[in-house]
Amino acid sequence: MACVVAAQDLRTPALVVLETLAVAACYYAGGRLGLLSELSVAGAVVSPLWPPTGVALACLLVFGLRCWAGITLGTLLVLLHLTTLQPASAGVLAGNTAAPVCGYLALRMVGFRSDLSRLRDCLALVFLGAFSAMLISSSTGAGLLVATGDLPGRDFWGVWLAWWVGDAMGVLLVAPVVLMLLRLRPPLHWSRWKEALGLVVITGGLVPLATRSPASLLFSVYPLLIWAALRFRLTGSVLCALFASVMATLAANDRIGPFERLSDIEVMVNLQAFNGAMALTSLLLSAVITEQHHTRRSVERACQELVEVLEHLTAGESAAGRSPRDEGGRGRNAD
Repeated sequence: MACVVAAQDLRTPALVVLETLAVAACYYAGGRLGLLSELSVAGAVVSPLWPPTGVALACLLVFGLRCWAGITLGTLLVLLHLTTLQPASAGVLAGNTAAPVCGYLALRMVGFRSDLSRLRDCLALVFLGAFSAMLISSSTGAGLLVATGDLPGRDFWGVWLAWWVGDAMGVLLVAPVVLMLLRLRPPLHWSRWKEALGLVVITGGLVPLATRSPASLLFSVYPLLIWAALRFRLTGSVLCALFASVMATLAANDRIGPFERLSDIEVMVNLQAFNGAMALTSLLLSAVITEQHHTRRSVERACQELVEVLEHLTAGESAAGRSPRDEGGRGRNAD
């Protein structure tokens, strides 16, 4: 028995170390992906979609507060990839760690469910996990750039806004996908695989065309998003929104399609407006559809239970009505 207890005690620290390294690796991988698309705002380079914030918040929601060290380690690896460490790097580490941690704590306070099956959960993710919590990282990062002299004070708000929106989009577009992938359990039953394949084919053809055509066809993506939400709910809608956002970000980075001949500020505003609309539409629409589905199932179960109760009552009344006549008949037969 002592050996078993000792093995369990040793396994727990090892598991924590492995979780920390896994979170750091995922954070670093998300950072490398985010650095593939960069926009220049007031001379500062920012990412319009920063996936590590979504990865960090999703890991906190799944593994708990103990994985904060992995977020800090992942941030450190990204900073080492970008530049040499300076005293101001400690502030960036603190801000990038505190933002998802505060978002996680705020979500826990309101009873957040990671399956995003309720409208209130999606609203909490939008306004607490993304818009509010990411103020910490953007304010810290832009403030340090001004404090160290790397950014003029007059350009603070432009860089701050781009930083904040990029971090918020990472939460809105990446965190739901990570939560969905971590909740998948085999075996997977594809009852609508033909329709899913059709949606994938159409999305794969239409979205690149809409994001790279100079005819401003971005609006044509929304019917696909609605189709995905109606038929496949959160899984389909968030994947469709993420794909459309990535394609739009790449088009904006290459200055092609609807982003051609636009200034840096105009590119950022148009891209972030599109990404934000896609993220909000996918989350809120899928949550409303899921809630309606659950309500319909609850009503159906209640109706079925009511039918069963009525059948039992009817059977009981019939048995009670037959009992005196049966006894009378048996009495006459005995005479």
